[in-house]
Amino acid sequence: MAGRKPVQLAVLVSGNGSNLQAIIDRIEAGEINARIVCVISNKPDAFALRRASKHGIATVIHENSNFANRREYDTALVEILRSHGTELVILAGFMRILTDVMVTAFPNAIMNIHPALLPAFPGLHAQQQALDYGVRFSGCTVHFVDCGTDTGPIIIQAVVPVLPDDTEESLSARIQKEEHRVFPEAIKLFSEGKISVQGRHIRILP
Repeated sequence: MAGRKPVQLAVLVSGNGSNLQAIIDRIEAGEINARIVCVISNKPDAFALRRASKHGIATVIHENSNFANRREYDTALVEILRSHGTELVILAGFMRILTDVMVTAFPNAIMNIHPALLPAFPGLHAQQQALDYGVRFSGCTVHFVDCGTDTGPIIIQAVVPVLPDDTEESLSARIQKEEHRVFPEAIKLFSEGKISVQGRHIRILP
């Protein structure tokens, strides 16, 4: 896509930020035509903020306690995102459920990664859910965010075998390796204009 302007990304985080780092690395390697305009965290001590600062990326702390409810929080969040010229919102371990305020403001422009093969095992502790159910394969899913919990249109999935002696920690570690591969790839497809959303179905354009 010669001449296409870099997509302006905002990354929302709450914790360590390993997926943020994977995205930064791919952008800095020139593999994704995008720019991270800000990293926003609801946790002031999130290590992801230190990762962002190390790479000269603007950071914003947007704490839950300053707002009466989730809709007020998201209304203020939309203003922050728009002030930075955000085109695509990335949820990289952001431990909040977004309201319709955010989803309406950025339709089909909020990406999340979930550590399971959706629609199986949505919500928290997906890896343990998979182990408890006894599945033979798990993995991760990159999807657009809608007003449900992990119910938006699926962009990319990666499959990971579940081993007989797996724990939540060991399965999570193998899934995370795939997250670091497919999340940047989904952003790359978006930056190249190759994602076409048709209802619940996503077509990857040639």
